[in-house]
Amino acid sequence: QVQPVESGGGLVQAGGSLRLSCAASGRTFTTYGMGWFRQPPGKEREFVSAINWNGDLTYYADSVKGRFTISRDGAKNTVYLQMNSLKPEDTAVYYCAAGTRRHGSTWDGDYWGQGTQVTVSS
Repeated sequence: QVQPVESGGGLVQAGGSLRLSCAASGRTFTTYGMGWFRQPPGKEREFVSAINWNGDLTYYADSVKGRFTISRDGAKNTVYLQMNSLKPEDTAVYYCAAGTRRHGSTWDGDYWGQGTQVTVSS
């Protein structure tokens, strides 16, 4: 079992950058696909980005493509989400999930962190 813990959220002005980190406990971290999801205020949770077990494959929602970059460091059991050119509509609670996989046109994860708040001011 893997327990993700997110960090790095905060308040930033539009156009700014933040880097989220997801530290995952568990010896099997490197066998899991990892992903980031977000839940904007008053809306349902949505997929943001995913990376496969060894980092060779990455996936992005259209809304963040070209602005966000996902990466992972197996030695540190950590996944990152570099967010650049942030927009007010990126405001959300961001969640990290281990065991992230695609089911048809949707994404889901097995083990979830508690989330970290990202607020982008205009």
